[in-house]
Amino acid sequence: MPRRWIAALACLAALVALACDGSGSASPRPTDTPRPGDPRVLTALGDSISAGFGSCLVLVSCERNSWSTGDSLRVESVYRRLRADAPALRAYNRAVPGARAAGLADQARAAVRDKADVVTVLIGANDACRADVDAMTPTATFRDQVDTALAVLRKGRPKARVLVVSIPDLHRLWQLGHTEPRAVRAWSRGVCPALLADATSTAPAAVARRARVRERIEAYDAQLRSACRAYGSRCRWDGGAVHRHRFDLDQVNALDWFHPNAAGQGRLAEVAWNASRWND
Repeated sequence: MPRRWIAALACLAALVALACDGSGSASPRPTDTPRPGDPRVLTALGDSISAGFGSCLVLVSCERNSWSTGDSLRVESVYRRLRADAPALRAYNRAVPGARAAGLADQARAAVRDKADVVTVLIGANDACRADVDAMTPTATFRDQVDTALAVLRKGRPKARVLVVSIPDLHRLWQLGHTEPRAVRAWSRGVCPALLADATSTAPAAVARRARVRERIEAYDAQLRSACRAYGSRCRWDGGAVHRHRFDLDQVNALDWFHPNAAGQGRLAEVAWNASRWND
């Protein structure tokens, strides 16, 4: 292969790595001097949604487009919105694709090590998106795991502000996509099988299965709301705003037809930000 081709490929690989970084490292550090009272560190906890998975050109984490910590100009993230008044703010993304509530406490410990002043939490989709409905995380177990993680934050960063975000309405995704052949083909490869397997089936068992997933997600949201309330005044619940958001298929990527694309991440950031009341 000619050397100029090798050099060009190396350059392209470097650009892709920058666009789809999944390292969890901090966003580029501003040079502004922190002002008294300004938050200095924002940390995102959660799963593939907060990691920006699928919002770049391939199905990998793409933290630059994260609704929470992204620094891409394509997404007006919580980080970018907070930086308007706190220009020295740094961001760390500790969200892990595939994470369930069981892994949230470890992420919370990372946020404590980050010395986070602001923490976003979006968790629960993977607790419902199991191989079948019987494998979904029991609601009581989910609550215990969320409480454990929030206790880590309360003890390690008692003055941090915490935003707990409701789980997107995955049943709406099925409603929108089950008549879209490309979505059905993508889902058949194992995307959220408890909900999306046999997406076109109208058999009573399939209808009942989807209803159970929907009910479980609503139960998780109720527990997230209660857990945030129990945490105290430093925790803000989004009031179910993200779950109520009427997203469209043009806000999910065209590879797995499940994860938000950059437009979806931007809309998620807007909804969460408006619900947080941090901009009051």
